[in-house]
Amino acid sequence: MSKGTIKEILFYSNELQEEIKLLVYLPPDYSALYKYHLLIAQDGKDYFQLGRIGRIADELHSNHQIQGTIIVGIPYKDIADRRAKYHPDGEQMQSYVRFLAHELVPFLDNEFPTYQMGLGRGLIGDSLGATVSLMTALKYPHTFGKVMLQSPYVNKEVLTAVDAFQSFHLLEIFHIIGKQETAVKTSSNTIEDFLEPNRDLANLLHKSNADYYYEEFDGNHTWKFWQPYLKNILTQMYPS
Repeated sequence: MSKGTIKEILFYSNELQEEIKLLVYLPPDYSALYKYHLLIAQDGKDYFQLGRIGRIADELHSNHQIQGTIIVGIPYKDIADRRAKYHPDGEQMQSYVRFLAHELVPFLDNEFPTYQMGLGRGLIGDSLGATVSLMTALKYPHTFGKVMLQSPYVNKEVLTAVDAFQSFHLLEIFHIIGKQETAVKTSSNTIEDFLEPNRDLANLLHKSNADYYYEEFDGNHTWKFWQPYLKNILTQMYPS
């Protein structure tokens, strides 16, 4: 099996006023002569270490099961940093969303030969990382056309934003939630039911004209159940 390369890039964000470390996966046989899709992963270190997304992408690229895709992981510093940037009420959430659309995308488009259009770019995340991915796509649907949601945190603010959104024809959405996610301990030490709010979200998205896939898996709010879905997500969202 041919292997891609993973490299670290340091990128300074004016929106966030900090240096961001990016983990960038380039596919096997990467060449500047070809164009590539972009997949941006919140919880970036988790996707590479716990999700083994680089290894999965190597296998799928080698077997010609997905289109050429560059994967960019954005790690979080700690639990407080993650909540500040990903939670709908986080004090840096709006700045983080602007960072993704106004700083990171132009930088990546300049650094790599990308398809510079909405459906050429995807966002993926688990839990709060999925939440901020969805909220970013709702704000910038012409920039991010693919959204992959693994057990997103859904509250009234998220449902209101989805209900008010008018451009679902621009989006392709992959959404999964575990049937046992009824008492999830959150980073702020509360116990929350993730399942019912996700079903409310699914009802709204089913009524929209988004290209929408929804599945409830038999499992809970952990990487043990998210990891096996990555192959399915990549082949469904980036089919060759």
